[in-house]
Amino acid sequence: MAGEADGLKKKITVGVCVMEKKASSAPMLEILERLEAFGEFEILYFGDKVILEEPIERWPICECLIAFHSTGYPLQRAEAYAALRKPFLVNELGQQRLLHDRRKVYEQLEMFGIPVPRYALVNRDYPNQELDYFIEEEDFVEVHGNRFWKPFVEKPVDGDNHSIMIYYPSSAGGGMKELFRKVGNRSSEFHPEVRRVRREGSYVYEEFMPTGGTDVKVYTVGPEYAHAEARKSPVVDGVVMRNPDGKEVRYPVLLTPTEKQMAREVCIAFRQAVCGFDLLRCEGRSYVCDVNGWSFVKNSYKYYDDAACVLRKMFLDAKAPHLSSTIPPILPWKVNEPVQQSEGLTRQGSGIIGTFGQSEELRCVIAIVRHGDRTPKQKVKLKVTEEKLLNLMLKYNGGRPRAETKLKSAVQLQDLLDATRILVPRSRPGRESDSEAEDIEHAEKLRQVKAVLEEGGHFSGIYRKVQLKPLKWVKVPKANGEGEEERPTEALMVLKYGGVLTHAGRKQAEELGRYFRNNMYPGEGTGLLRLHSTYRHDLKIYSSDEGRVQMSAAAFAKGLLDLEGQLTPILVSLVSKDSSMLDGLDNASIEIKEAKARLNEIITSGMKSIHNSCPEKPWMVDGAGLPANASELLPKLVNLTKKVTEQVRCLAMDEDEELVETSSYDVIPPYDQAKALGKTNIDVDRIAAGLPCGSEGFLLMFARWRKLERDLYNERKGRFDITQIPDVYDSCKYDLLHNAHLNLEGLDELFKVAQLLADGVIPNEYGINPRQKLKIGSKIARRLLGKILIDLRNTREEAISVAELKCNQDILNTGKEDGDYLLKSQTKTESSRRTSFTSEMSMDQDEDDDKEIKYRLDPKYANVKTPERHVRTRLYFTSESHIHSLMNVLRYCNLDESLQGEHSLVCDNALDRLHRTKELDYMSYIVLRLFENTEVAFEDPTRFRVEMTFSRGADLSPLERNDSEAASLHQEHTLPIMGPERLQEVGSCLTLEMMEKMVRPFAMPAEDFPPPSIPQGFTGYFSKSAAVLERLVNLWPFHKHGNTIGTNSPKSPRNLPESS
Repeated sequence: MAGEADGLKKKITVGVCVMEKKASSAPMLEILERLEAFGEFEILYFGDKVILEEPIERWPICECLIAFHSTGYPLQRAEAYAALRKPFLVNELGQQRLLHDRRKVYEQLEMFGIPVPRYALVNRDYPNQELDYFIEEEDFVEVHGNRFWKPFVEKPVDGDNHSIMIYYPSSAGGGMKELFRKVGNRSSEFHPEVRRVRREGSYVYEEFMPTGGTDVKVYTVGPEYAHAEARKSPVVDGVVMRNPDGKEVRYPVLLTPTEKQMAREVCIAFRQAVCGFDLLRCEGRSYVCDVNGWSFVKNSYKYYDDAACVLRKMFLDAKAPHLSSTIPPILPWKVNEPVQQSEGLTRQGSGIIGTFGQSEELRCVIAIVRHGDRTPKQKVKLKVTEEKLLNLMLKYNGGRPRAETKLKSAVQLQDLLDATRILVPRSRPGRESDSEAEDIEHAEKLRQVKAVLEEGGHFSGIYRKVQLKPLKWVKVPKANGEGEEERPTEALMVLKYGGVLTHAGRKQAEELGRYFRNNMYPGEGTGLLRLHSTYRHDLKIYSSDEGRVQMSAAAFAKGLLDLEGQLTPILVSLVSKDSSMLDGLDNASIEIKEAKARLNEIITSGMKSIHNSCPEKPWMVDGAGLPANASELLPKLVNLTKKVTEQVRCLAMDEDEELVETSSYDVIPPYDQAKALGKTNIDVDRIAAGLPCGSEGFLLMFARWRKLERDLYNERKGRFDITQIPDVYDSCKYDLLHNAHLNLEGLDELFKVAQLLADGVIPNEYGINPRQKLKIGSKIARRLLGKILIDLRNTREEAISVAELKCNQDILNTGKEDGDYLLKSQTKTESSRRTSFTSEMSMDQDEDDDKEIKYRLDPKYANVKTPERHVRTRLYFTSESHIHSLMNVLRYCNLDESLQGEHSLVCDNALDRLHRTKELDYMSYIVLRLFENTEVAFEDPTRFRVEMTFSRGADLSPLERNDSEAASLHQEHTLPIMGPERLQEVGSCLTLEMMEKMVRPFAMPAEDFPPPSIPQGFTGYFSKSAAVLERLVNLWPFHKHGNTIGTNSPKSPRNLPESS
């Protein structure tokens, strides 16, 4: 009996054979102190002197060994010691060598079927070695035929070299971001001028994974335990978020069952029980992009408890399996543990429309936002017969004589510029011109093309694009003499440029983001940042394909999330492009053409009766908003446009007296638009020099006004083109704000006339009356409306699921200590759908739900009072057409035959204000906010209500005043953004159920959204062979006395499906 008692008292020796800096770290000490508190272990610290100087035979003898590599660590000596004494190893030593070579890490991950980003290796034997399998172009690199489009990631193969580069596409402004180990509060640096990759060493190139600006770090303690923390990714703005103690802010998040299995397999693949690795979540999939080896979580007492318990079981199973590893009901160190302060969050209050009680919480914010202030959009059309231009078209369309070609890349545009420079001084060859005037016009247009292409010093596809469309062909003998082939003899060249977000547009977007942060969420600004940093804020930002819209979205995100630095990394990290949802008018082109024809008829015929037919609801008549004297204003508009154009022509002639004869246009200093992306200030030097604002020179400014003058009124036919009215207004507004220093006489008067006409023309281009507006609006915004309904429905489903879960927990709560720290195979529990609430759309078909990345705070570890609170934000950045279309559906949806008798979603007061609203200007927006009243039953329709507001965007009134505020804004070249206005009566309650009923007829059904696509290079989890799964079972050397692996338990990989 005495011997047995002595056996029970004998402690298991645990050796800590690591560098002293690591052994004395706070997490290591916390965990080892807990292990000692069990009374079953004796901890032996080796120390640096022993590890580095003593022969291994004199090292302390232990039964279990904690040993891992760090700077200066003699791994080979540790391996020799382990071979000599054969202790139980927490982390195997030989496998740690793999972690120093990223190539071997990826190879090992792939061998075990663990998903990694698509990658390729470039191995060099010496610096700058030329490799025939490596190709670099402006926007991609190609390795062994495997092409990686920017943005892509470049990692040194040396795992200890943390200088990682991300290269951005020219369409986002170009440049490179360098990631590095944290220095102060920085973890990355953006270099806008760097566009070429490194060539002095060997690198891994991999696809950039858009993760929503969040990184996940996973920490395993044995294959059955994993803890995950999320942090702000260094790729966003490189600023490290720190708490008041100076520690980096990280929050525990829940892992999915698939990710837990990945954690288990990383542990097994590298034979490292305590192991940290980086997880990327992208489009509903997860990938491992780095494995770090031994890592502990910092500042989490719950984690320290768990890690100590897991290590205790590991040691007992290995060295004393006869002892029980059951966790004591009260952990021995609990008595002395300091109390962690729980961080609170202000209660979420009600919205703008009335007070609905303190039980109401904000659940979702959906905003549809127009882009910020831009330069006027421009287009040059000319027919070309020059051989050089026709050959260029064939070069880039694959030699197909009838195929259209689009030129956007720097290489393509440089080719075009080279050809244009040669052609500009010459007259048109190979064709008899109708007149000398036509030749002069053609030469002027070529000069304009050349000036546009030379603008800025280098190219970026986000600003300029050229289309070449073949018009005529001839048959010519083939070069080899065998038969004939077609050759184009004439093509239409269309150059589109302008429409670039200005410094004012960037400033407006950033300020609006800041306004949203401070006013759209409870807690006065800190509320949103607190929610976002604790992963209780689910944010997604979508943009159309247009550069100005993308940059507006990035600048808004910068203000919303209080980010720093340039816009390019923010754009690539946080903004998703969806052109099918936010671009284009093709679906309604026929109806828009009809509306414009009817509009032309009303204006040119001088019809006035329409304005008196419905005095109570003036917005219901055809052509509502048009000035009664529109036909009289048109000649005035033409004359004033001529007056302004002539003044700009004189400025251009002063700048270059030989405007017509010469091809040189080097007077304007180069203006780098890529570098200007991050600027929110005007270029003072250009203004002081009396030059136009931004990158536009006088030649291009003159070309802009001359085109407007020619297109607005055809003198030969005596015909007005009313579709040019918005463009004239656009140019007036731009020059009044940005080029007031040029003192163009008559510009103020032209602006007032153009504004009167544009205020009537623009809204009516999207439908001449409410029914046509509804028809056009539903065709343009159909997909966007469908996505908004999906957003609202998913928010409701999630809120009900959380509420039901909380309700059940309250009922079943028995006060038991949560000791289930081990990973369990979890089954996804779907809450039952309530037929009274669920829309007809199929959840299974919801592409949005499947592909979107979700970060959920882990309530067991989160130091937060309300971990279940969750707010969804969806931001859609688009153009004027989609803002008008969406607003038209919201206010006129009740006119549809299927909804006869229903009231409009927008109250009469708001309908009248919308009718009197001059325009939905830059940064105008529509906001839908979903609130949940937690005091009413799940089945009660009033549990979820929708609040709708809108803003007219930029306030033009300063342009019409001469006071000090107007002068200040003129000096800054910017306009303030109007605040939100209600679309509902105060105190009214628009239920989500009613919102769905009214909008659903015009929205794309969820089942019509395409299914989620598998990212390129992803073969699917568990699609590896059965042999891989078998290897997972057999290779794990720990737990020899346990029954965790190799049995038919739910945790065993044997029971996992072989294909997903």
